Amino acid sequence: MGFTLTLMLRPTCIRWSSLVGALCLALAPLTGLAETGFEDDDLEAALEFDDSPLRRDIEYPDWFKLSFLDLLEDLEEASAAGKRGLMVYFGQQHCAYCEALIEVNFGKEDIVTYTQAHFDLIPIDIWSDREVVDMSGEVLTEKQFAERERTHFTPSIIFYDLDGDEIFRLRGYYPPYKFRAALEYVADGHYERESFREYLARAEEGLSFEPQDLIEEDFFEHPPFILDRSRFKAQRPLVVLFEQGNCHACEVLHTEQLQDPTILERLQQFDVVQLDMWGDTPVMTPGGQPETARDWAQELGLFYAPTLVFFDESGHEIMRVDSVVRFYRLKGVLDFLLTKAYLRQPYFQRWRENSQGQTVLSNAVPTHSLN
Repeated sequence: MGFTLTLMLRPTCIRWSSLVGALCLALAPLTGLAETGFEDDDLEAALEFDDSPLRRDIEYPDWFKLSFLDLLEDLEEASAAGKRGLMVYFGQQHCAYCEALIEVNFGKEDIVTYTQAHFDLIPIDIWSDREVVDMSGEVLTEKQFAERERTHFTPSIIFYDLDGDEIFRLRGYYPPYKFRAALEYVADGHYERESFREYLARAEEGLSFEPQDLIEEDFFEHPPFILDRSRFKAQRPLVVLFEQGNCHACEVLHTEQLQDPTILERLQQFDVVQLDMWGDTPVMTPGGQPETARDWAQELGLFYAPTLVFFDESGHEIMRVDSVVRFYRLKGVLDFLLTKAYLRQPYFQRWRENSQGQTVLSNAVPTHSLN
């Protein structure tokens, strides 16, 4: 069972983004749940919020499980209740993205009903010293658990099946239409047969997004894209923007974040390449492999547009941002990379917590208000 969207027969839904249009047109035949609505203001609330740290606390919904944080016991209880597994939510107070998940996504009755029907949701505070028993029986604090799992961006969600195996994760915040699809992808067992990218691509079948539909910027590199850094070290780090045509989230990135002078100043210290994640543009990857943009994106497992993938001067991937990103978080990521702080502290959230990270950022914020 899965979600269908009331807009699935409206051609105008394609104006928002390729994925929204694809889901409107094609996911419904794959699924069978009652229809759900998707309005213009859903996408605006999901993509165009202020992501600076909140000055108010976030309250969990009362249906989040009150757990003793023994995940093995939680898994047994989920199994006994007929659930498909656990959703372990990594969040923090004052996180605007966490608030968006709770208020926008979990503000929708259909998403809440579907989540409760198929999963128990266990909240983890990435700064807490409470003890957790993980799926292997290891005891560690919530803070250590979050760092071990490299939850660079909150909210992050890890899905576990009834055997305690991780089967999927979401890194960061996603709009309701993508979040619905992720829930169904796991609950209906599609992960056993295909990647999430392939699952979504089936919804996009028959739609065409040409490279010329992408929004270009003056500071983007021009083809041919010889990005090989495996033999000779480059002078600057690299960021590759994987986008797609008819993409509202991409349009927001270009018209807002990429017009911000402080973000532009940082980005211009990178080599910046834009690729159509579904296109056939030839690329020599940073590792020296010839690929098409589509094949490279598939190899990287990318399913969200826009995704920003960052590489160092030697062609090693440092970090990727493959979820909604606004001004505050993007500036922090760029500072983390440009100062090479990842060489000293590979965990982004820990860097943001320490005083060195705070001095780099233009806006000082309270400890543990780091997004």
